[in-house]
Amino acid sequence: MRKSKVLAQWREKRFARFCSMGHVLPFFIRYAAYYNYDGIWLDLEHRNFDNREVQHLKALCHLYDIDCMLRPPTVQRTRLYRYLEDGAAGLMIPFVEDAAMARAIVAATKYPPIGNRGLDGAGLDCNFGGDSWAPNSTYIADANRETFLVAQIETPEAVANAEAIAAVPGIDALFVGPGDLGLRLDTYPELGMSIDEAVAQVAAACERQGKVWGRTASSIDEVDRYRRQGSRMIPYGGDFSLMNVLSAASAELDAMLAE
Repeated sequence: MRKSKVLAQWREKRFARFCSMGHVLPFFIRYAAYYNYDGIWLDLEHRNFDNREVQHLKALCHLYDIDCMLRPPTVQRTRLYRYLEDGAAGLMIPFVEDAAMARAIVAATKYPPIGNRGLDGAGLDCNFGGDSWAPNSTYIADANRETFLVAQIETPEAVANAEAIAAVPGIDALFVGPGDLGLRLDTYPELGMSIDEAVAQVAAACERQGKVWGRTASSIDEVDRYRRQGSRMIPYGGDFSLMNVLSAASAELDAMLAE
């Protein structure tokens, strides 16, 4: 079974490089691997893909040896472990609000004795049976060890429960979603909590539990700021940034044509 580059970084207390992708752009996977990213955050929560497209993108991630961290549009248990069977290295689960939900996610995506994932052994994750049907196969242990789970913290309730969520065995990281969490904190000012305070609370919970924490950033200065706070998961660079390429190219054309 393929080894996770992201987990290799985290286990050595190092920063894992993530970029993000929300469209079917095969070349983007090649570029991300070439430029030394450890993982691609593939967003199915807010973007529309069909199942075959997702399978093809994950196969390309295996081809170019880069982790695919998939954010699913559902927490239906068979759907979750099918994403892993098809080759996802990790899952980022939106709106995890308490330890009970975290335990349910672990149960759906980890094999016994950690969880209760259904076994097929014929997917891309195990070389279409080549790694699971062989005598003395270590596939079960490999799958539990080389896949990761990220719980998104996106509500005030989740912030309050951050330590309990981080304490769940099988949860590898907590990831603050500043868009959704910020919206809710702004909507309920009586909570008296800023997004920075929420991030600090989540970071402290992860530190105590020995787990990774992350969040998004809009500039390299923000990436550096959060990394210095202890984050080892700050996606930076994505397919939407391609608009900057066209913006710069268009400005160059404007200047040329104005001469």
